[in-house]
Amino acid sequence: MTQITKLIIYRGSNGEDPRYDEFEVPHEDGASVLDALVWVRENRDPSLAFRYSCVSANACKECMVLVDGKVNYACTARLNTGVVTIEPLANKGLIRDLVTDIVPPKERLKSFD
Repeated sequence: MTQITKLIIYRGSNGEDPRYDEFEVPHEDGASVLDALVWVRENRDPSLAFRYSCVSANACKECMVLVDGKVNYACTARLNTGVVTIEPLANKGLIRDLVTDIVPPKERLKSFD
């Protein structure tokens, strides 16, 4: 029997009323939270927005999210069975869904020079 993890994922954009969508994903031993997010986007909702680039290397820092209220890297956080809540970083500007403005303020200013 395949185990299932229920993901509760924050959805919305800056200025919109947020909502949470629920998705049941198949649980595989060793799977990461990022694996589950990719599965949701490929199999249930192609509009789900999240950011990543390195996949399991924890090098790029782009996939940082809140997993059950704790800051974590989606690529290295192991997916638990049961219910997992995934939210954007609270201290960063929200762009959409799990995507936040992670560029340091000084670098944002450089782009206008």
